[in-house]
Amino acid sequence: MTKPIFFFLLFTTLTIFGQKALTQEDKIYHTIDIFVANPSAENLQNLTKNEKEFYKSPNPKSKNELLALVVLNCNIAFYQNQFGQTNQAISSYEKAWQLYQKNKLKDYDIIEYCLKPLGNLYTILGDYDNAENTIKQYYFIANAEKNQSQKIAAILNLSNVYQSSGKSILAIELLEKIINTEKLSNAQKGILLNNLGANYIISSPATSINSDEYRKAQNAFEMSKKLLKKEKNQSETLSNVYRNLVSIYSQQQDYGRANSNFEKAKKLFLETKNKEPRKIAKLDYENALLLFEQKKYTEATELISNVFENLIPNYSSTKTILPNQSSLYSETVLLDALDLQAAIFQKQNQPKKALEAYALSFHIEDLFAQLLVYENSKIISQTRVRNRTEKCIAIYDLLYQKEKKSSYIESAFQLAERTKSGVLKSYLAQNKIISRKEKIHLEQLQNWNTEIIKEQQKGSLANISKINEAIKRQNETMLSLKKIRSKNPEFIPENLNLTTLFSKLEKDKAIMVYYFSGYEKVYSFTLENEQIKLNSFSNDTHSIARIWQFLDYFSDANTITNDIKGYNKQGKIAFDLLKLPKNTIHKNLIIITDGILNFLPFEALITKETVTSNFTQMHYLLNDFKIAYNNSATFYLNAKPLSTEQQTVLGIFPVFEKTAYELAFSKAEMQSIKKNFEGQFFENTTATFKNFKTNAPNYSILHLSTHASSGDIERPASIKFYDQEILYSELYNLKINPDLVVLSACETGIGKLYKSEGAMSIARGFQFAGAQNLLFSLWKVNDYTTSVFMDDFYKNIKNDESYFEANANAKLNFLNNKSIPNAKKSPYYWSAFVYYGGIETKSNPINYIFYSIGFLILIGLFLVFNRNRK
Repeated sequence: MTKPIFFFLLFTTLTIFGQKALTQEDKIYHTIDIFVANPSAENLQNLTKNEKEFYKSPNPKSKNELLALVVLNCNIAFYQNQFGQTNQAISSYEKAWQLYQKNKLKDYDIIEYCLKPLGNLYTILGDYDNAENTIKQYYFIANAEKNQSQKIAAILNLSNVYQSSGKSILAIELLEKIINTEKLSNAQKGILLNNLGANYIISSPATSINSDEYRKAQNAFEMSKKLLKKEKNQSETLSNVYRNLVSIYSQQQDYGRANSNFEKAKKLFLETKNKEPRKIAKLDYENALLLFEQKKYTEATELISNVFENLIPNYSSTKTILPNQSSLYSETVLLDALDLQAAIFQKQNQPKKALEAYALSFHIEDLFAQLLVYENSKIISQTRVRNRTEKCIAIYDLLYQKEKKSSYIESAFQLAERTKSGVLKSYLAQNKIISRKEKIHLEQLQNWNTEIIKEQQKGSLANISKINEAIKRQNETMLSLKKIRSKNPEFIPENLNLTTLFSKLEKDKAIMVYYFSGYEKVYSFTLENEQIKLNSFSNDTHSIARIWQFLDYFSDANTITNDIKGYNKQGKIAFDLLKLPKNTIHKNLIIITDGILNFLPFEALITKETVTSNFTQMHYLLNDFKIAYNNSATFYLNAKPLSTEQQTVLGIFPVFEKTAYELAFSKAEMQSIKKNFEGQFFENTTATFKNFKTNAPNYSILHLSTHASSGDIERPASIKFYDQEILYSELYNLKINPDLVVLSACETGIGKLYKSEGAMSIARGFQFAGAQNLLFSLWKVNDYTTSVFMDDFYKNIKNDESYFEANANAKLNFLNNKSIPNAKKSPYYWSAFVYYGGIETKSNPINYIFYSIGFLILIGLFLVFNRNRK
């Protein structure tokens, strides 16, 4: 990080008797001068109060006064960060940047004193979207001003963001390009090489410490070391190089060299001036981690205690090393130290103490979550939470094996549930209570994000100025949204009511199988008969290969038919691995998927291996259960009752006649639906996004028969209307509340996968928009067989079958349809569509009348009986 250089007064004349009174900006600069001469936490509090008073001065303010306020806020922010007030520091930097930008101010190095530290603080807190936007903004400014040193600093800090947010490949590409093409000083090149080495390590396969990436990393660190040794005032950066080498040697269990390099790193760090408490704490944490890896747990605990002393005011380790929850705040070093202490407790056979430490870590994660605005940053934060959740589930499982208390399994389930689609759950919960103003801001934020993504997808033809302007506007919207949210209570997730969940499962005559895919194991919770059972299997290469071998059969239309015997075998292996129920009373199955299981057609699993080549006679899980999927147990529990009104359909059928995208059987699909349901149907040129958007709120079933794409690493999932292609995130702003959304298109349930959140798919876009029940596809579907399947599906709904029953029975009908040849009965054709949602049947208002009449008759009989007794 670049150290800020303070803005000292060019003039320090005080108001003396007989002299002209100071202007407002002079007073502001004078206040800064007094504080900088004697900075302290108490004086900082007074400075913040003075800043508020300056804002109350009469308007309009001159540009000089506004600039003085910018300088004041930058100084406040710097010292807030020095005194551990990270969140407040971010707010002060944001205020300074907003003032500077809104009023088009000049004559101040806004990059050095505001945007650089602001971007770094965003990175530290895991607010990666804001960090990336901020850095790109000051790179644009530096590039326009031809400031080479600030451009290099922007590249360095952007690579830090990519590294921290799991985009190490992007970071490597960025760093290699700048190192090979730009004219750099020894110090600049050394710093960039150090970052490059760190990204090589992250990009290396987790199991391979002797990979090419590790060798490249070591070479980069050695080159960095040589360059930085030649430069003055690079003690801290050189210390970071040695600390990165420690990471390599400790992973290779070469603790002699690891300890030697750490001592060099420590010595160099202690030579630096103005050592911040956070940096001291981080060094102690890294030392504790190194000792932990050498099984020196007592020494490691002592250093963790030092971390807490450095970062937590009034911390005392006399009774217990763990700090009070009320003293914690959003700080990654605190988070890492607590997680490490939890790991030490586990090694010392103190599992319950480990759970206490992890509970404090979860609390800090909740504090982090409240600071984040962007979906991507929230998802990355949740991924970190899941790694800790897996460790806690393992501890609860261990405790259950020892004590046989069901409460341990219930606690494990509650933790797993908190990580399931947390971003989606939070968004939908908040959307019910937030103000109209906040909703408009969220829509604007999403619109700017879409504009940025679409412009970036143009590659070399992208307009950089347009992207920067969109980032600027997005940033303004984000800051305004933060102000609104600061006045509103934050959404805090609550534990699921298990009694209510068991009651609903019993009412629905259903079993729930709930997966949590961790780093080491895949856990499987089975909820049945008011009990939770926990199973697991290893998430190693061998186990996952079995799942992939089964999934590979759905890569194209011919793979299954070309190897029916192999399909039978792999389908049974996957079935056994996934610990699915057998021989149960209830025949409705709710599956909460996770990880790659999001892409698995469970209905097509083989429960009993056979030698038949007749697809109808195979033993599928479909034959044993009617299956509905869901993102989380919360969504299943809180499923809204279906509308009692007549069902109507809004149909979108672009067809794309006489083009390469033509859907020949789409019209037949439309005619089939029209026979069963009233509604409005747009086809060909009328099947536009505008027509869909305008009419969607008015229909109970939304049916889209079109093309869709799952996207790739760079391109998000999208769906085609006749006039345009829409990204999945553009659907977030739709205002819909349908009973059902049917996505009769390819790969509508596929997208970039996050274990915590699921696939970033078209289906997810509709869920954000308000759809609770969806039917969507897991791979490229066949036009003809889809139209046949949809015909049966809608006939079943017309016959008052619930949506999940209609889906299951349409698949069974497809298998039993004698007009369809055996080759077309391959699971590839009928198992692509999966149903996510509730399993309740449509409420019938007539039933309520009968119940009411029955109730009144009972009351009457009761009164008559009592009167006769008297």
